[in-house]
Amino acid sequence: MSKGAQGRYHRQELLPDVGVEGQRRLGASHALILGCGALGCGVADQLTRAGVGRITLIDRDVVELTNLQRQVLFDEQDVAEGLPKAEAARRRLNEINAQVRVSAHVADFDASNAERLCGFTTDAGPDVLLDGTDNFAARLLLNDLAIKHAVPYLYAGVVGCRGMQMTVFPGGRPCLRCLVERPPAPGTLPTCDTAGVLGAVVAIVAGVQAAEALKLLLGREDLASRSLLEFDIWRNQRRRIEMSSAGDGCACCGRRQFDYLDGRLGETSARLCGRDAVQLAGMGAEGPVDLEALAARLRPHGEATVNRFLLRATLSCEAGDDGGEVGLTVFRDGRTIVRGTTRTERARSLCAKYLGG
Repeated sequence: MSKGAQGRYHRQELLPDVGVEGQRRLGASHALILGCGALGCGVADQLTRAGVGRITLIDRDVVELTNLQRQVLFDEQDVAEGLPKAEAARRRLNEINAQVRVSAHVADFDASNAERLCGFTTDAGPDVLLDGTDNFAARLLLNDLAIKHAVPYLYAGVVGCRGMQMTVFPGGRPCLRCLVERPPAPGTLPTCDTAGVLGAVVAIVAGVQAAEALKLLLGREDLASRSLLEFDIWRNQRRRIEMSSAGDGCACCGRRQFDYLDGRLGETSARLCGRDAVQLAGMGAEGPVDLEALAARLRPHGEATVNRFLLRATLSCEAGDDGGEVGLTVFRDGRTIVRGTTRTERARSLCAKYLGG
């Protein structure tokens, strides 16, 4: 290691569990981050500054003005250029630490490409998987990857003033599917776009994620948290929920049944012929959609009407591919038609923002 590199990490090397050898170990490590939103930006920034040698970023979206309040790797120039988040993040991280190899995939992450994008089809797989995504279908897909390939998965989430984090360890401990067997029905849970988000909460959760990832990359699994952290910073509430060991009842870590990775569960999509629309279906969510409750969530963002069979909403704050209006048609079984785009990744992004799940 060069003198310059030693100088860069000197304060970190003073830590008893790091040292020069630990820093070398970090430099040989590979972290994968799915999603370059608020959490993804925060944890990527910290791991890059810590000297994790290789970082892979995956994200399908572009930088928007509303992202700048909490997504720390982006600026107004990125918005003006309409840069994909993964590429804008890669550029910024290279400016922070040129010694770190950062790879960016501008892609819609699903069962068809997950193992390839993560490097599991070659010898380039990551040492840790970090959650920066915005929906449970993608999280359960990451969970399948973690259990199948015996790689730790650091789940995290932020909405409003609340944050949570949990590490999934391969080899018998609870996985995310032990807690969430299937994605919640669309509209059941608030999202950052419907409930807002406090940037300070993002910083806390990203810091916890980064610290837990560093413990694992340094070989100190004994120090990693075995509990689910949940807190509300605005109401000064905090708790840790101890997780019992996984049992045979879990389809994923118990029976090694990878329904999301194998495509049996999760999102499926189809472009509707002759229409400027994409249909998303087959998420396997729990229970029917409460259309009236979902309409109430969507009305601050445009018009929403409900009948016995479906909800129709127009999102006045979004523009379609041709500059026209964007709309959602949501059926009680969770099937959703997104009007105003023919791009699957755009349709999924809009559903994640406004419907959650």
